[in-house]
Amino acid sequence: MTTSNMQEYVTILIADQLFGIPVLEVHDVLRDLKLTKIPLAPAEVAGALNLRGRIVTAIDVRKRLGLSQLEQEDGGMSIVVEHQGEPYSLMIDSVGEVLTLDVNDLQPTPVTLNACWKEISGGVYRLEDKLLVVLQIERMLDFGGNSTIAA
Repeated sequence: MTTSNMQEYVTILIADQLFGIPVLEVHDVLRDLKLTKIPLAPAEVAGALNLRGRIVTAIDVRKRLGLSQLEQEDGGMSIVVEHQGEPYSLMIDSVGEVLTLDVNDLQPTPVTLNACWKEISGGVYRLEDKLLVVLQIERMLDFGGNSTIAA
């Protein structure tokens, strides 16, 4: 096993499902977001926030994946990523640890995975006690393709 075969992932939890985002795609981790609603935006767009002078679109990942809202009073957590030069804040339940995994252990996305989850999955890793679904940011934020986001 060489280091060139290794990939680091920031793990995130959404509805008790473990997801991984390549660590180099993560720009920031935020708490207690102060969002401004965007009129007529798709349901998955929770609003916008100001991050060091940049306007960042906040995406509710639970809605994007067809899940129920998380009942919480605080502003939650989010991971800031970039897509086509624009920053996006992915609203999630929690951030876990950074895992270093061998790319040769990456398995194809199971056919039994929910359709909207399959759409954003880049494959899965079988960990000791659960599956880690690799999140494809470009697919997650593809609002024009076959995504579940409706205008």
